Amino acid sequence: MSALPALDKRLVNESSSSYFPRYLTEYVLKLQSLGQSGQLILLSPHARGNLCPHPSKFLFIKGLSHPSFCYKYTLPFSSLSIAKLIHCPKHTSIAMDRKALTGILVACFAVLALVVPHVTAQNCGCAAGLCCSRYGYCGTGRDYCGPGCQAGPCDPAAAPPATNAVVVGNIVTDAFFNAILNQAPASCAGKSFYSRKAFLDAISSFPRFGRVGSVDDSKREIAAFFAHVTHETGHFCYIEEIDGRTDPKKIYCDPNVPQYPCKPGKRYFGRGPLQISWNYNYGPAGQSIGFDGLNAPETVANNPIVAFKTGLWFWRTNDVQSKLSGQGFGATIRAINGIECNGGNPGAVQARVTYYNNYCRQFGVAPGGNLNC
Repeated sequence: MSALPALDKRLVNESSSSYFPRYLTEYVLKLQSLGQSGQLILLSPHARGNLCPHPSKFLFIKGLSHPSFCYKYTLPFSSLSIAKLIHCPKHTSIAMDRKALTGILVACFAVLALVVPHVTAQNCGCAAGLCCSRYGYCGTGRDYCGPGCQAGPCDPAAAPPATNAVVVGNIVTDAFFNAILNQAPASCAGKSFYSRKAFLDAISSFPRFGRVGSVDDSKREIAAFFAHVTHETGHFCYIEEIDGRTDPKKIYCDPNVPQYPCKPGKRYFGRGPLQISWNYNYGPAGQSIGFDGLNAPETVANNPIVAFKTGLWFWRTNDVQSKLSGQGFGATIRAINGIECNGGNPGAVQARVTYYNNYCRQFGVAPGGNLNC
């Protein structure tokens, strides 16, 4: 293994917060260009516990790491006053602590017994609320959600353009949409809520949906989206999760995500075509779409356009399109409801696959391989 490149001295002296995520991204790319096999892990030597609740103090960590990668560690660091990098043969970790914008304490240490994900999230697959940058890293802010943003809550003006001229409305025809809707019983609340018009209005805010790759890729993406929607809503029957308003287990509040605090009396159960759930999805979805997801999650069940937008937001934020094209339909099941996979609920998996195959057949496109998960 070749020697690691030296850290820029600006890591010690630079006082501009915008420099850190940019420089570290460049440093990661240098490691990759040298063929380094170690993992880059961002931790603080002086802050025990979860780093995510400190987005301002640890801006550079928040910018590069994935919320689900924030673990509770007790770190065996001594106080360091100079930047230092040591060759770590297994996993390479750079630990940092910023003090009053005057300096950075940097250390490299070997994590030989600890198995952790690659927090720089190459090729993305970012958590909800994080953007996939042009370089394939997860984070927030203009460096990630601005020009070149590939997935997540990208600035609409900065998102890459569609790559084909497919007109989604020519594939999702009245006949196609209504054939799904008409299978729901007449008593279903969704019968008068979901509509093709609301769907088409919603996709105007997501110009890449169904318009990436070849025409066949577009057809498969649309088929996959409606396969999941059909299963999640029971052919557009359900707007809200069954018993979501009354079941004490269906509040879906995760207190460990303080940037999206739950509001008293509010429930974040499944709503809409993909049954968006949890405060950590309602919060960023609302910020991206333009509604108060934390204070008024019920908006998703009251506005059909917002409802479809939450489904499309989840689809984009979790980069489901690339999972479909790169790994097959089974990977989209894992992204939408992974607990069904690996024998968790084979009946549900088969139902999704059946819908997908059916819609692909209607669109005249092969479904591809790897259908199950």
